[in-house]
Amino acid sequence: MGELRKDEFTERADPFALFRDWFAEAKASEPEDPNAMALATAGADGLPDVRIVLLKEVDARGFVFYTNTRSMKGVELAENPQAALVLHWKSRRRQVRARGAVSRVTEAEADAYFATRPRDSRLGAWASQQSQPLASRADLERAVAETAARFPEGDVPRPPHWTGYRIVPATIEFWQDGAFRLHDRVRFTRAGDGWERARLFP
Repeated sequence: MGELRKDEFTERADPFALFRDWFAEAKASEPEDPNAMALATAGADGLPDVRIVLLKEVDARGFVFYTNTRSMKGVELAENPQAALVLHWKSRRRQVRARGAVSRVTEAEADAYFATRPRDSRLGAWASQQSQPLASRADLERAVAETAARFPEGDVPRPPHWTGYRIVPATIEFWQDGAFRLHDRVRFTRAGDGWERARLFP
């Protein structure tokens, strides 16, 4: 069997299967956080906001990340439950973009993921008033210490204001760098229970 063409990915039929393959390759080559993704949201004012978050789960339902619902992104998603994401893997010279509606994960899913976090991270989820003004680092450390005293041992439950969000993509685009800016791109658009595929000019 001959070597695969560099642009063969543009002929794949299942975007999530393709994503799993690219993600596995990125995990093997990216020096840090291959699951880091730029997340763009916009609130009621329509002004875009973007930041880096970590992709924690992905399956045929969509892309999941976790956060404080009182954070800026949580507030914006409550006002406008849509988002876009980009993962850029510099070592692979690839990126994946997706955009679509956003919904919260189930309570059971959020509880299960929260339980896997290190204890200090779970304490931090209680202590941090994410996105709110903070007078000093000392105030943050004091809040963490008070939270640790509140949960001195054993389990640290998930705060009610901390959960996961799932981006259910309407479109997913895969991009592979090419010489002289002649990149390879393919966009998948949701069509009923399946996907329509279109190759794009670079």
